[in-house]
Formats: sequence, C-alpha cells, structure tokens
Amino acid sequence: MQFSKQIAFITGAGAGIGRATALAFAGQGAKVAVSDINETTGQETVEQIKQAGSNAFFVRCDVADPAQIEAAINKTVEVFGRLDVAVNNAGIGGKFGKLLDQSKHDFDQMMAINVGSVFYGMQYQIRQMLGQENPGGRIVNVSSIAGVRGMPMGAPYSAAKHAVIGLTKTAALEYVRQGIRVNAVCPVYTHSAMVDDLIQAAPGMEDRMRRMIPMGRFGQPDEIAQAILWLCADDNAFTTGQALQLDGGMTAG
Repeated sequence: MQFSKQIAFITGAGAGIGRATALAFAGQGAKVAVSDINETTGQETVEQIKQAGSNAFFVRCDVADPAQIEAAINKTVEVFGRLDVAVNNAGIGGKFGKLLDQSKHDFDQMMAINVGSVFYGMQYQIRQMLGQENPGGRIVNVSSIAGVRGMPMGAPYSAAKHAVIGLTKTAALEYVRQGIRVNAVCPVYTHSAMVDDLIQAAPGMEDRMRRMIPMGRFGQPDEIAQAILWLCADDNAFTTGQALQLDGGMTAG
C-alpha cells in the first residue's frame, strides 16, 4: 500500500485514464478526490472505489474555469486535510481538421481546457503543497504523444499538449528544491471516449491509427495509470521534469 494515508486529487476521473488512475491510487491506499465535469460518471468512480473498500469523494469541476479548480483543491483539503498527489488529466480532443479549417473558438477552447487546466491546476496545487505541514508533493500532467511530435489534422491539440510538457518541465525546475516533483505522461491512442470520437471522424481511421503503433494495438487506461503511480511513488524520488512516452514503440524509430 505504497500510498497509504496519502491524498490524491485527479481531474477527469469520471472515465478512461482518469478513472483508472483514481482506482489505482485507491487500490494502493490513497484517499482520492475524484474530480470531473460529469457528476454522474464521477460519482460512479467514487462508488467503485468505495465498493473496493477505499475512501473517495466527488467534487465537480469545469477545468476551463480557474475559480472552479481552486474551489476543488480547497474542497479536497477541507475533506481530507492536505494534498500529496495531483493528476491533471482532464482534457478534450477537439475538432478533427487541417490547420486552416480550425477556428479561433476551436483554438481558444483547446487552450482553456487542455492548457489552462494544467497551468491553474499546478498553481493551486503547488501553493497548497508548499503551505501545508510537511511541505512537498507530486504532480503528474497528462500530455500525449501529440505533445512530442506533430499531429496532422489536430494542430490545436498538438500545440496544447506540447504546452503541457513545457509547463511540466518549468514547474519541475522551479519547485524541485522545495520537495515537489512534477512529471508528465505522453500516451499514444488509448481506449477512451476521446479516441472513439477520433475513430468515428473518418472511415478506416482505426486501422490507420493501429498501423502507426509498432505493438499493433491501442493502450489501455490501466497501463497509463500504472505509469502515473510509478512516477508518484516514493521509491522513484529521483525523477522529475520528465515526459514519459507510453506509445507502444511509436517514437522509437
């Protein structure tokens, strides 16, 4: 139970990677603040955690609104007393189309949700981690393989996920000496509603996506969750500022 008595806050925890991560932390003894914009799916995650004998509560949060992020962090501390781990996972896939077909609204929405959630999330998380008794903590931001390479037909998404890595590396350097480690994970296509939407955008998309991955398959949410746990574990205390690529070999060649 390597996270026993620790408090984890996870955004986008109502489904996919976020839910798998919440369940994984709870399974290792953490108390989990399950945050999502969808109350129904968020509560379902909480119920799954409680049925497994662990402790969790739901806090609704629209990560495009910094005030709601701050309120969610404050609620976590109110309920559980402190904050040890934060996973900034919530995000959107955006519109599928070439750069010239993307509108200002498409770009602004992508930045607000996929970048703003990480920027403001870390501001409130780090402030709490520094101000509490026994300062310190661990943060993992969910980027994407699109954050380390171009993504045709998804310029705003790729730009946002590159920005997540830049924020991760910068925060890691700024707060490493104060006991806070900040890392990112960069998953390839992983089974989720977002990937389902991408597949439905064009005929034959699923086969093309699979051919890009040397392992010949998509990632599983549990596989990404286990990597996030590894980055947060106390026996991995020398790792910070990294963007861990979980891509079935895609970037190896």
